[in-house]
Amino acid sequence: GLSQERLNMEPTLPDVSTYKDIMYICPFSGPVKGKVFITNYRLYFKSADADPSVTLNVPLGAIGRVEKMGGASSRGENSYGLDITCKDMRNLRFALKQEGHSRRDIFDILFRYAFPLSHGLLLFAYLSQEKYEENGWSVYKPMEEFRRQGLPTDKWRITFINDNYELCDTYPTILVVPFKATEEDLRKVSTFRSRGRIPVLSWIHRENQAVICRCSQPLVGMSGKRNKDDERYLDVIREANGTAKLTIYDARPSVNAVANKATGGGYEGDDTYQNAELVFLDIHNIHVMRESLKKLKDIVYPNVEESHWLSSLESTHWLEHIKLVLSGAIQVADKISGGNSVVVHCSDGWDRTAQLTSLAMLMLDSHYRTLRGFQVLLEKEWISFGHKFASFPTAFEFNERLLMTILDHLFSCRFGTFLYNCESARDTNVRSKTVSLWSLVNSDSTSYLNPFYTPESSRVLYPVASMRHLELWVTYYIRWNPRIRQQQSPVEQRYMELLALRDEYLKKLEELQLTDSSPNSSHLSNSSASNAASPTQHINHLHTPF
Repeated sequence: GLSQERLNMEPTLPDVSTYKDIMYICPFSGPVKGKVFITNYRLYFKSADADPSVTLNVPLGAIGRVEKMGGASSRGENSYGLDITCKDMRNLRFALKQEGHSRRDIFDILFRYAFPLSHGLLLFAYLSQEKYEENGWSVYKPMEEFRRQGLPTDKWRITFINDNYELCDTYPTILVVPFKATEEDLRKVSTFRSRGRIPVLSWIHRENQAVICRCSQPLVGMSGKRNKDDERYLDVIREANGTAKLTIYDARPSVNAVANKATGGGYEGDDTYQNAELVFLDIHNIHVMRESLKKLKDIVYPNVEESHWLSSLESTHWLEHIKLVLSGAIQVADKISGGNSVVVHCSDGWDRTAQLTSLAMLMLDSHYRTLRGFQVLLEKEWISFGHKFASFPTAFEFNERLLMTILDHLFSCRFGTFLYNCESARDTNVRSKTVSLWSLVNSDSTSYLNPFYTPESSRVLYPVASMRHLELWVTYYIRWNPRIRQQQSPVEQRYMELLALRDEYLKKLEELQLTDSSPNSSHLSNSSASNAASPTQHINHLHTPF
């Protein structure tokens, strides 16, 4: 396991640091003795004599904090060692012997490679030499994606004003803006939007031409500043498809939007933006979300108390936050389906805004529900536009494994896909010197496909944003608990078997047809042919658990 992977992934550190007689304080089965191996990519633990054996495989990028546990005077079994807090919903604790300097050594090497930039080291993604058949960096080509949406049109144009990131250093270089807006208009509007993040097009409805635009908050401030160029610009967006009133979705709770005026921000008032209606979606900021996630971690790791599970889950407010984001995205999608253009923003327009635009686009456009389309959506709405880094069984071409893989490699530092905060910070080095996560996924795409997928080009997907219908994603949040076994559902497993059987029969049919059409072959008699069951008949007689 480790040696082969190390050959593939850790070529720059020929020596693995090995530490014997380490006690892993397993929260599920108690203390386990074994060895710890540390490379510049991972921490790997293997038990010495436990049955079944216990292993841990932790990418160092997933480590959030390393702390020393106990001191020289510590007494008591397993009270001296290391506490490791991970970003993937688990904490690890290792106990060491006090004699010698093994703790200092492990702490130093972990600290060095888990936080490479603080030690003047390159990120592992730049050192990895993995090779894949597919080049994931070619998945998202902005011009191709805009052409797929039917852009440009007589109302919307493509601009390269941000080619050198001069208009907005956290926006991509290629933007779609109203045809009527000049480059000078865009510059004037950028002075009135936080971080220069002006309203630009994310998605256009092919039939009714309604658009989703995204941006940051206007710089209204306490004195209630106005900007005629900004007001006119939003009106031009409204006019593009004849929307009666432009809907501006402000992701924040209204009290937060008002409070932001004190720091120079604010929102679009009815008195100044007269052809627009403002809707607050009450989604809290990243600090509140982070606190909620921390509470969720406390109730799912290491142990789940089943007797108080529902009340504990409710007290984290996690599903409540999910519901508000989902509800907001449904409102956006509904407006667009009805032919009304919308503008979406929060404070800076790169956390809640991206959640709302990408979810609405997922509902509206079936292309984003395919394996490749979903990759484009992430690259477009999250990665290129800057971001500080439920189930519909037949609607999505990809499966849960894809989502798990993306979340795990968000922190692993193995790929360059999620490095840095925006396109300008990534420059050309990331694409030329690191591997894309999509190279891994697309070189083994069958592992990430949903066997139940049924393509439907025009269907808008509306989930139910009700607390009664929301469930915690157990496969991800409680996956470290050995009681939660990762397994394929029986229905999905049976379906995969049927697909394999179908392929086998189709192959046999093809062979029979080839034999039948051969001039030298002896033809099947009518009687024998009629007795032979067709592939369809065979499949019809199979009993399925549906």
